[in-house]
Amino acid sequence: MIDAPTTCPTPADAIAALPAGLDEEIRSETQQSLARILEELTHRPIPVGRFNRFWALGSLQARLALGYLAWWLRKGFISADASEAALNEQHLRAALRMLATMGYMRGVVMKIGQALSQIPNLLPEQFLDVAGHLYFDAPPMHYSMLREHVRNELGADPAEIFDDFEPRAFAAASLGQVHRARLKGSGHPVAVKIQYPNIARTIQEDVRNLIALMFPMRLSSDWENLKVQMTDVAEMLDDESDYLQEAANQEHARSLFTPDDSVVVPRVYEDLSTRRVLTMDYLDGLHLRAYLRTNPAQAARNRHGASIFKSSLRTWYAGRMTYADPHPGNYLFLPDGRLGLLDFGCCRRFTNDEWEYLRRVEDVFDKDDEALRLVLAESTDLPVERVETERDRFDLLVKYTNWIWEPMRTPGAFDFGADSYLERGMALYGEVVRKRYTRSKPVNTWISRCFIGLRVMAYGLRCCLDARSLYLEERRAGFEG
Repeated sequence: MIDAPTTCPTPADAIAALPAGLDEEIRSETQQSLARILEELTHRPIPVGRFNRFWALGSLQARLALGYLAWWLRKGFISADASEAALNEQHLRAALRMLATMGYMRGVVMKIGQALSQIPNLLPEQFLDVAGHLYFDAPPMHYSMLREHVRNELGADPAEIFDDFEPRAFAAASLGQVHRARLKGSGHPVAVKIQYPNIARTIQEDVRNLIALMFPMRLSSDWENLKVQMTDVAEMLDDESDYLQEAANQEHARSLFTPDDSVVVPRVYEDLSTRRVLTMDYLDGLHLRAYLRTNPAQAARNRHGASIFKSSLRTWYAGRMTYADPHPGNYLFLPDGRLGLLDFGCCRRFTNDEWEYLRRVEDVFDKDDEALRLVLAESTDLPVERVETERDRFDLLVKYTNWIWEPMRTPGAFDFGADSYLERGMALYGEVVRKRYTRSKPVNTWISRCFIGLRVMAYGLRCCLDARSLYLEERRAGFEG
């Protein structure tokens, strides 16, 4: 399934997501706003046209800026406690505005919000309590808005093709929503993912708008490299909107695992799949939040953490493909202890040149920082001479890279649940972004998403695992294969 679909939020879910300790008047106002937003999004068609989408995004920026400006102007005339309360209220209003706008636009804009909401300590706690809890997922579109679209793709109404097709989606995300159904004859349970009408055409529009918003950076020496990266992002998102490409990635990943791996990839039904509809086995399990509410034993957390890392390493080394979106909604913790693996839309198949580049990076894995600086020059598409003239850039990139590799360099169990490890990495990543040291080969965009996502997942599980042994085992098997 694509883009981490989770259980579709309802007004009750939204209310449960609100932080404790809110003033009753604010809580009531927020509850009403959330319920209204979710209801409206169910019936609103996705806006199309570059100008329409740019206007919606620009209006959001302006409203957020004005809201925080109003708080800044007020804080000089009220007490510190009142100022903090007012700031918390503004965080809530900002979250509601972003949820409404991103849920309305879906697509690329929602993906950005979803990614931001998963990085600990990046956004205010009050903000994440509302927006992060819902993963920036929109409620499903009313099926009446998709019915003709589905008929065009499958050639008939789903009720005629499947047994017990459920018109109400059980999951929704940025590009599509998922419905339960049963196959004709066998009654086998399947998940049918249906892409939102017109969402594919919005991808290029959104990317062009994002480039326009970054236009002030055009005088930077890294502007041309940034445009190359954005072009690569647009191409990947185009691939992600092609469900036949996702089906190919999913079947490729499925071929990499055996029953002994305790990792399950849903089977795709090619005769019931098109570029805009994808039919696959339905997996019944729990996403991370629900799984943690069962109070699993530490041994179970560790086992699942190892499965998550192993599955990523397997697709990387044996499959030469990065599973670029290790998001909490992309994993299912199954009742029998196995791990279900979802979402193969955002996968980067490595070209031969990219694979050789990655092998050169790994050649310095156990060498000193000076050797790493040289390979990072290649990674950033900068001449080697710049290593000395831009020492600050490369010293920071070395620190960040060493943080990434730390679990694979540490013998024995590594504690991913330690606050210090993730906080240190997020601080380094934030510094890289703040100093605009983002010049990079395009493939590194997806590698970075994979690496950070895995660590956020492991932190959420609070698991300990021998990442070094897993890494060496999968690397050896992949390179020898």
